[in-house]
Amino acid sequence: VQLQASGGGLVQVGGSLRLSCAASGRTFDSYVMGWFRQAPGKEREFAAAISRSGGTTYYADSVKGRFTISRDNAKNTMNLQMNSLKPEDTAVYYCAAAQRIRVELSEYNYWGQGTQVTVSS
Repeated sequence: VQLQASGGGLVQVGGSLRLSCAASGRTFDSYVMGWFRQAPGKEREFAAAISRSGGTTYYADSVKGRFTISRDNAKNTMNLQMNSLKPEDTAVYYCAAAQRIRVELSEYNYWGQGTQVTVSS
């Protein structure tokens, strides 16, 4: 599966952004999907994941209650609604696909190119 992330940009503290991940191929619903992020000088970290059906979601503590992951299998898309953004949310955000819902990068076999999110104070 090929993934294309979009929707990043510059937003003020407390603002919102909606990221999207478009997938190619006809097997999108066979993958668990996730969002990761990488801030400058830091390792890539898990942000959120969603099961194949969309019925189960999982969030990092740092984004829980502010971010919402969703997917539309009919449209081969996944979204990340980000609210109440903080400067520490500034990072390149990547979408990724896996066979199991996990937080480890190594579990994700397919990656999008990343989209920059910058939160200014």
